[in-house]
Amino acid sequence: MLRPTPSKSSDKPDTPSSRVRPSWFRWFLRVILWLIGLATAAAVGLAVTVAIALSVAYPNLPDISDLADYRPKLPLRVYSAEGALLGEFGEERRNLTPIGEIPKVMKDAVLAIEDARFFQHGGVDYKGVLRAGLANLGKVKSQGASTITMQVARNVYLSSEKTFTRKIYEILLTFKLEHMLSKNQILEIYMNQIYLGNRAYGFAAASEAYFGKPLKSISIAEAAMLAGLPKAPSAYNPISNPKRARIRQQYIIQRMEENGFITAEQAQEAKKEDLQIRTGPDTTRVHAEYVAEMVRQLIFSQYGNEAYTRGLNVYTTLNAGEQEAAYSALRRGIMDYERRQHYRGPEKFVTLPVAAQEVEDAIDDALANHPDNGDVLSAVVLEASTRKIVAARANGDMLEITGDGLKPAQSGLSEKAPPNIKIRRGAIIRVMKTPKNTWEITQLPEVEGAFVALDPRNGSIRALVGGFDFDKNKFNHVTQAWRQPGSS
Repeated sequence: MLRPTPSKSSDKPDTPSSRVRPSWFRWFLRVILWLIGLATAAAVGLAVTVAIALSVAYPNLPDISDLADYRPKLPLRVYSAEGALLGEFGEERRNLTPIGEIPKVMKDAVLAIEDARFFQHGGVDYKGVLRAGLANLGKVKSQGASTITMQVARNVYLSSEKTFTRKIYEILLTFKLEHMLSKNQILEIYMNQIYLGNRAYGFAAASEAYFGKPLKSISIAEAAMLAGLPKAPSAYNPISNPKRARIRQQYIIQRMEENGFITAEQAQEAKKEDLQIRTGPDTTRVHAEYVAEMVRQLIFSQYGNEAYTRGLNVYTTLNAGEQEAAYSALRRGIMDYERRQHYRGPEKFVTLPVAAQEVEDAIDDALANHPDNGDVLSAVVLEASTRKIVAARANGDMLEITGDGLKPAQSGLSEKAPPNIKIRRGAIIRVMKTPKNTWEITQLPEVEGAFVALDPRNGSIRALVGGFDFDKNKFNHVTQAWRQPGSS
């Protein structure tokens, strides 16, 4: 039987090593290897840069050893002749409460809304950062990713400026705090240090200020109300903004349930609870900031920094009633003068979104940098025409300005008004209530004034107002302005 002779080409099996790879494949492989090498070099370079930056920045971080034994200092207090509080310098309205004495419900409420993973992360919540980043890139409400430790670092040691450098220092200081202090120590500092409005620092003082009860006696609903204050003590103040405060309280109760801090039944009961908010007038509120500052300077010149830690009480010759009358008279006179001046335009313009909830957030952010000045209130314009202005306040109130209330700003409502003066949607304006209980548009005055009343028998000062508003201008026009007081 004859068999065919195999050809020479089939003498060797077809193995992978014998195949010739196409040129495009070799080129693609070289590109991949080149990209891997480039990425590796970039990563190494970034790591070296970060290491150098850390080595330079870390030694410059503030010393936090004092926080290991956190003790608030007793303030310097200034009083009128009859004992009304004029001012405090130091830690204000604070009741230091050890973490072991803070009720669990209060800690749970704070963790639920501020940092639910506080006891799991090392200071920076990377999951929270990723979640906030994805939310901010999407079409949902902007989210933050600051942990409680980061807030302690920012509130205790750093300024409030929003810069990249400050953020880097905040993160580095966060790691330092986490390394040197326990979680309970950090939480204790936060819950005693944070400002919660109504001159209250810390949740113990806030419980007294808003509910008139010690912190150990609060309910779930009350704890949720207090936990809503750190984000914006003014916007969520249950005394001045009860509607918005309750909306945030309800959300925090929901967060407590979602995180397993309370049951569904407890959540339902808490949402229905009718809170008794302490709304009585603050009898210690006397507008004597310039006098208080004069006293502070005198005491500081004698005691130095100990003036703010020794718990000194200083009594002045001021009469509280006469001081309030002087303060009101000066502001009324300056605002009467201001009404006769030309309108200088809105303080700023902001872009308002379309969605209702986003509009509220934008208004809050805008007015946070334009706080009320006594009875001269700030608002954001929603609608504007020659006959009516509709504006929104930070507390959610809607104001309508019509008729005579528009006269001080007629030049800003004209169709030919320049862009910097034109009152339109998104304009930040100032408003005041009239004696007829209507609203009128106004503006912060550029002029200043001063008032002083002395007893000619002994030279004691009965009332002193150094300017229109101490927060706006701390220059004391009674004691610092060397100017002839007219024909007096």
